[in-house]
Amino acid sequence: MTDRVVLAYSGGLDTSVAIGWLADQTGAEVVAVAVDVGQGGEDMDTVRKRALACGAVEAVVVDAKDQFAEEFCLPALKANALYMDRYPLVSALSRPLIAQHLVEAARYHGASTVSHGCTGKGNDQVRFEVGIGALAPDLKVIAPVRDYAWTREKAIAYAEENHLPIDVTKKSPYSIDQNVWGRAVETGFLEDIWNAPIEDLYDYTADPAAQREPDELVIGFEAGVPVSIDGKPVTMLEVVQQLNARAGAQGIGRLDMVEDRLVGIKSREIYEAPAGIALIAAHQELENVTVERELARFKRTVDQRWSELVYDGLWFSPLRRSLDAFVDSAQQHVSGEVRLTLHAGKAVVTGRRSAASLYDFNLATYDEGDEFDQSMARGFVELWGLPSKLAAQRDRSIADG
Repeated sequence: MTDRVVLAYSGGLDTSVAIGWLADQTGAEVVAVAVDVGQGGEDMDTVRKRALACGAVEAVVVDAKDQFAEEFCLPALKANALYMDRYPLVSALSRPLIAQHLVEAARYHGASTVSHGCTGKGNDQVRFEVGIGALAPDLKVIAPVRDYAWTREKAIAYAEENHLPIDVTKKSPYSIDQNVWGRAVETGFLEDIWNAPIEDLYDYTADPAAQREPDELVIGFEAGVPVSIDGKPVTMLEVVQQLNARAGAQGIGRLDMVEDRLVGIKSREIYEAPAGIALIAAHQELENVTVERELARFKRTVDQRWSELVYDGLWFSPLRRSLDAFVDSAQQHVSGEVRLTLHAGKAVVTGRRSAASLYDFNLATYDEGDEFDQSMARGFVELWGLPSKLAAQRDRSIADG
């Protein structure tokens, strides 16, 4: 039986050329796998037909939008996942899902090898290969761009020589990756970190400086899960899609940052994540209302570690699974509604309410009806400050000899 290679297929030049090149180099048949995570662009059936026309023996298209939203974006929301306190893990969330479908396809089609189009300079090679290794340690991996110095010039020459049905002249000046959770743009003139981004870079968001009326909405949550917008039930995918439209129209979710890549270099990235940024803002505020102080403090540490693990390609690690269990437990009372005003590039919380609220008006008020017994405060302050007071007295005594 002829061996097979499963290729992560995007429909672009590099992965289209990789089909024939992998077949030539390995003698194996190539199965192309395209995963729809809400990236938009070309019709997925067109992508499938192109893979076959480029020589794939099979071309699989997986509609994983709902799975991506429920199993990857939702856990990220519960963990308020922001790498370096800013980046909502746009590409990092999609890679383990794609790896999962590559492994499933490899098992189904009897392949011994999987292949991807990542370079040796980025994070995605790690995310794919560590994920594949965790799910199927017996599978081999080939990365033509990284392992065989496969350049764009070589890809164009190969496509022309073999008359592949792909436009080799159309080239964006940027490297773009996108899915329903957001969009990432890099390279080109952005590599000079003094250069300001231009409006042509953006697709998910309108100019935040443009004149427009504010947009107000109410998001309902149950145990940390967004379940309604303005009282209407929605799935996780629908929440993300609707907020991408409404928050994106207000210019919300633009990020321009220099980030620390896993491979040890710093890179400049432009991100758009209107839904992610708006949802995290709402979710964090509802946690502020419903999560007890010590639990909230510790969860912020967990949230940061969760974000780092996923960014670093360790989605399938035991630690990430254990942190998920903690996060889910911490979400049991995160139910209620949050009102957001979307305007001028910002998602601002203007109201919150919850049956599980820890906010007690009668304890918080300074007006008539105040139930807080201020007479207890003197003794509390003295006991709270006692360790620091004793240490200061000791230090003064030692200094005085």
